[in-house]
Amino acid sequence: MKVLIIVPAYNEEKNLPVLIPKITAEGWDYIVINDGSTDNSAEMLREKGFNHMDLAVNAGLAAVTKMGFMYAHDHGYDAALVVDGDGQHPPVYIKDLVKKIEEGYDYVVGSRFIDRKKPMSMRMIGSRLICWAIRLKTGKTVKDPTSGMRALGRKTLQDFAENMNFIAEPDALVYVLRRGYSFSEIQVDMEERTEGVSYFHSPLKSARYMYTILMSILFLQW
Repeated sequence: MKVLIIVPAYNEEKNLPVLIPKITAEGWDYIVINDGSTDNSAEMLREKGFNHMDLAVNAGLAAVTKMGFMYAHDHGYDAALVVDGDGQHPPVYIKDLVKKIEEGYDYVVGSRFIDRKKPMSMRMIGSRLICWAIRLKTGKTVKDPTSGMRALGRKTLQDFAENMNFIAEPDALVYVLRRGYSFSEIQVDMEERTEGVSYFHSPLKSARYMYTILMSILFLQW
């Protein structure tokens, strides 16, 4: 199976030089999509010779992942897998997600909570709310709806490349479930970010994200 690893990255100049060798050591094709970074990511990517494309402006995660899916589809890949540029998704688990795609699943998510309990943090309370909204909308139980580590088989890859217009991972997941694609989650242990700042470091941005996602799932995903 021909698989492409898509690495969305915004201001990850210190994390990418650690992450990319781990991906190539596992033998995977990859592309880094530099989402209009304001640090020295563009220069670093050129100097290191990493396979990448540079965006002139910051397009946002949804737009960047769609570009990755379009690239994978246009270049004849059988499957695509998203690994965030912050280094929190260990490439060692890629083969496990790909194995599920090879078994026939259309969409596979690397979940932190298959056999581990969610902590009672504000973020995980938000995750529980999203799980509730997804179950209400689709009748399906999902353990980790905000995980960005996900693999797409041939059918979903084509669909997302041609039609994707989703806000974030939970929104895309509802799209998958409501259209009857086969779905699976596997346990992964994610790393803590060592460099840079997460989008969710701001409580205001986190609250806006939660509101937007819940409104989209409950009222827009028809």
